[in-house]
Amino acid sequence: MDNYQIYEAKRCSAAEAVRLIKDGDWVDYGMSCAYPTALDKALARRCDELRDIKVRNAISCHPVAILEADPENRTFTYNLWHCSGIDRKYLDAGRAYHEPMLFRHCGSYYRRGFAPVDVAMISVAPMDKYGNFSFGLTNGCMQEMLDAAKKIIVEVNPKMPVVFGLANDHIHISKVDAVVESDEDVVLAPNREPSDVDRKIAALIFPYLHDGLTLQLGIGGMPNALGSLIAASDLKDLGMHTELMSDGYLDLYQAGKMTNDKKPVLRGKGVFSICMGSTALYEFLDHNLDILSAPMYYVNDPHTIAALDDFVSINSCIAVDLYGQVCSESAGTRQISGTGGQLDFVTGAYEAARGKAFLAMPSSRVDKKGVRHSNILPKFTAGDIITTPRTQAPYMVTEYGVANLSGLATWQRAEALISIAHPDCREELIKAAEQQHIWRRSNKL
Repeated sequence: MDNYQIYEAKRCSAAEAVRLIKDGDWVDYGMSCAYPTALDKALARRCDELRDIKVRNAISCHPVAILEADPENRTFTYNLWHCSGIDRKYLDAGRAYHEPMLFRHCGSYYRRGFAPVDVAMISVAPMDKYGNFSFGLTNGCMQEMLDAAKKIIVEVNPKMPVVFGLANDHIHISKVDAVVESDEDVVLAPNREPSDVDRKIAALIFPYLHDGLTLQLGIGGMPNALGSLIAASDLKDLGMHTELMSDGYLDLYQAGKMTNDKKPVLRGKGVFSICMGSTALYEFLDHNLDILSAPMYYVNDPHTIAALDDFVSINSCIAVDLYGQVCSESAGTRQISGTGGQLDFVTGAYEAARGKAFLAMPSSRVDKKGVRHSNILPKFTAGDIITTPRTQAPYMVTEYGVANLSGLATWQRAEALISIAHPDCREELIKAAEQQHIWRRSNKL
């Protein structure tokens, strides 16, 4: 049979495809934009006839059908590598569980047998004449997940762009067990409008940027604000090497700032591992020879990043203590996101020639009662998860300044961090530093 005959032989409805799932199975969904929306809905309809189904995913972009159909979690246990705002609601309700990991290692969990997969369900672009389905917007650890799976179901979505890859960017029809055609929308991730604090932080980071650097931007209001500054500036010949491509990069490409012409590795090619954003971004990526997707084990490998001279990594965090320990994924024991690739990029950027990593956050927050709380803490005591250890703390940024913690003694770190704390919180932080014996008597702010 030719590829199209094989396709027809394997084509079925979503309801028929999820019959491959049996009691006790581990089922993996394609993360972020590879989410199998039609298959998720079909699996949800089997809620009352299945038992003990464990589902693994990352970054849900809309309500999860299997959880909505199973409010008491009698059938489905939902496990998350990384969390979106929607996922946080499930986690807060005790209806989902976080799986701690580093993004550069996620594929290795499958290769080493730590993450079993009975059935993998992913969304892909339509098959080409060679029998290949492009993974489109999600490379990540897709190949390792499929290699580990006993059964593979692809949800073919004509709205998924075809994205060329450095490696692990497609699957052949011969390796697929079931094909489901879908008319679901590819999930979108709208950009958050920058706040005044975001703009102030972006303005403080901007002077550290220069022509020809390679840039990794996280997602959120602050990176968007920085992208706007760059787009309106005289900077030129920037490069992209990022785990997550968002609309901030689209603005830089459209403004002519991002050419990748000065990259020392893969010159002329922007590189990402997963993409989440607008329809305009997805249309820009479709069959675009200027951009490559790549597996997370490559994109997030500190050795890969270290080879990119003049590499600048910019991400967000939640809190930092006076020792330089950084929490970027929880508020106390409440899971907010995940480690993701933050530590990967902090490590790699430091190793790159003239590389820099910035972790940014508002200096404080105000609660519902109008009480201000510093995001720079004396010490972590409430179960907050340490994402970046103090031994690797990079440039810390708030709206009040930039503090480079590399090589500093504890008293120097305390002084530097208190200098970028909210003014209303500084005296209390000084008192705490004194009690913790990390405040030098001659310190002056």
